[in-house]
Amino acid sequence: MRRLLLAVCVLLLCSACGQINSRGATTGASPSAATALSPDAPAPTTAPTPMATVPVDLVTVPGDFSTAVRRVVQTVRPAVAQITNEQVDSDPFSDQTTTVPVGVGSGVIYDAQGHILTNNHVVDGAEELIVSLPDGRVFPAKMLGADPNTDLAVVQISGNDLPFAAFGDARALAVGDWVVAIGNALALPGGPTVSAGVVSALGRTVQEPGEARNQPGPYLFDVIQTDAPINPGNSGGPLLNLQGQVIGINTLAATQAEPGVQAQGIGFAISITTAKPIADQLAATGRAIHPYVGVSLTDLTPAIARRLNVSAKNGVVVRSVTRGSPADTAGLQPRDVITAIDGTMVVDQSTFARLIDSHHVGDAVVITTLRGGQTLQTQVTLAVRPPSS
Repeated sequence: MRRLLLAVCVLLLCSACGQINSRGATTGASPSAATALSPDAPAPTTAPTPMATVPVDLVTVPGDFSTAVRRVVQTVRPAVAQITNEQVDSDPFSDQTTTVPVGVGSGVIYDAQGHILTNNHVVDGAEELIVSLPDGRVFPAKMLGADPNTDLAVVQISGNDLPFAAFGDARALAVGDWVVAIGNALALPGGPTVSAGVVSALGRTVQEPGEARNQPGPYLFDVIQTDAPINPGNSGGPLLNLQGQVIGINTLAATQAEPGVQAQGIGFAISITTAKPIADQLAATGRAIHPYVGVSLTDLTPAIARRLNVSAKNGVVVRSVTRGSPADTAGLQPRDVITAIDGTMVVDQSTFARLIDSHHVGDAVVITTLRGGQTLQTQVTLAVRPPSS
């Protein structure tokens, strides 16, 4: 199976503090790395007088790169929030319980109503959420909804003159485009950290660490790869184009290529093309509904194509079919090579996921497959994706 991270360990970018969160920075990383990258969370402080809102209205970008980055930072940094995840902890010397900070991550305010888009693993398990802004204001946050399947969540704060960032169009990105990452790296005091780099690749498929070591997490599709430095604490923070628009949500960093070989300059952000529809659902209803086929897949490689005796150069191979799923009902089988959905070519798993997610539950799609030298057209009616899938 051709996977982007076949021999690459990944690190969720939620900086741990106090008691380590099971989905915090140490997941998938060595103990030594976790120690080095897990600062104590700063305690919330009394808020000073709010600063003026900085409008997010960059339209043009000057030719000088350093000036462009500065303009992006001045515009968007005020809208980048530090999110502290507080959970209940028992006092071993008494019968009392208290809430303690267990993880610190980032989020981006994206409208005047105080909606904040972040990662699910930043807020997972929280009893209380504390949001701190670069202008010094501190707010309790309300959890609106989370979607573990895409590792996205939306929380909300209430306040006056809240700064907010604008969403861009990730479909306009090209490899080599300059990008800026802003987030609370290592929960360093003094506000969010800024880093810059380029879009290294598009349409990546990556798998997150699971809740426990050696337990797989969800796959993320159509992910942006960047070499902009991102670290624990950056989780949920924005990846921005030079127009100051959010085009991704920073989520993962590669840590090791193999044991003892450090990976460098490989970070991943969830495309805003994926994130915005999920954010809209979470803000409106508290949950995200995904259309579901019921197959596990692997990308078609030349080696697999030879073994299956197919001539297709692009597509995905069905590894297994979930019993009782739409795919099972429609007659899809393991070893089928899916080459198109409704006539649109399927290049890889990210393409498949993007095409399915463009439909609604109840829609019927025509899936083109290669099986035993035959080309088949199979109609599949999409169902609601189960929570554990």
